[in-house]
Amino acid sequence: MHELGIVFYIIRDVKKVAEEKHCRHVSKVVMNIGEVSTVVPYLLTDCWEWAVKKEPLLADSKLEIRKIPAVTFCEDCKREYETVKYGKTCPFCKSGNTYLKTGNEVEIKEIEAAWAEGPE
Repeated sequence: MHELGIVFYIIRDVKKVAEEKHCRHVSKVVMNIGEVSTVVPYLLTDCWEWAVKKEPLLADSKLEIRKIPAVTFCEDCKREYETVKYGKTCPFCKSGNTYLKTGNEVEIKEIEAAWAEGPE
């Protein structure tokens, strides 16, 4: 389960931003998770709930996950299609000359926090 390691990286990055911005508490972190990123959202949430109990800055904070659909682009016919449904082969022209455009993201989108001295 690599989700726990991912949670530790998220916490590290959130703590760094919170320190730079002089936040006293983080209430929510919003993540963009791609459909084919290999991250299992419910496992990420479970790991988050366990880990934030050990971090005063993040205690009781929520993790919101926004699923980013996997979309593939065909270089030959210049069309996009659903990656999960069709894989690497374009359903329109049957070309394999394709690449993943979206759906592999694992990124922090937003951090909701209370300011220690007011926003900068």
